[in-house]
Amino acid sequence: MLSKKMEKALNEQVGMEAAASQKYLAMAIWCDAEGLEGSAQFFFDHAEEERMHMMKIINYIQESGGLSVVPALAKPTQKYADIKAVINAAYNSEKKVTKAIHNLVDLSLTEKDHATYNFLQWYVAEQQEEEVLMRKIIDKIELIGKGPQALYYIDQAIFKTGQEAEAN
Repeated sequence: MLSKKMEKALNEQVGMEAAASQKYLAMAIWCDAEGLEGSAQFFFDHAEEERMHMMKIINYIQESGGLSVVPALAKPTQKYADIKAVINAAYNSEKKVTKAIHNLVDLSLTEKDHATYNFLQWYVAEQQEEEVLMRKIIDKIELIGKGPQALYYIDQAIFKTGQEAEAN
C-alpha cells in the first residue's frame, strides 16, 4: 500500500512523463516540418516511449492501492532555432526527469517502501540510457559540423542512433 506522500510524488512523475511525451511530440512535428524525417521519427518514437513510462507508473499506482491522477499539461514549445536546439532541449528535459526519479528513489527509501524502490530501479536504468543517448547525438552533431550537407547527415545520425538504442 502506497503512503499518501508516495502516491502524490508518483502522480507528479506521471505529469512529468506526460509532459515529456507532449514535448517530444512537438519536437517531432517541428522536425517533420523542417524536412528532417529521421529526426521526426526519432521524436515520434520517443513521445510514445514517454507515454509508456507514464502508463507504467499509472498502473503501478493503481495496483498498489493508490489513485492515479490525469495531469493537466502546459502547451510545449513548438519553435526551435535549429536541430541542435531541439536536441539540447531534449537532453535538458531528460536531466530533469532523471533528477525527479532520483528524488522518488530517495523518498521510497525514507518511506521504507521497498516495493516502490524496486519498481523505480527500472526508471533509474532507463534514465541513464536516455541521457547517454542524448549526449551521443550532441557529440555527433558537433562532429558533423555545419557544412552545406550537415543537416542531412545529422538527420541520418539521429535516426540511426535512435534505432541502435532501441535494439539494445
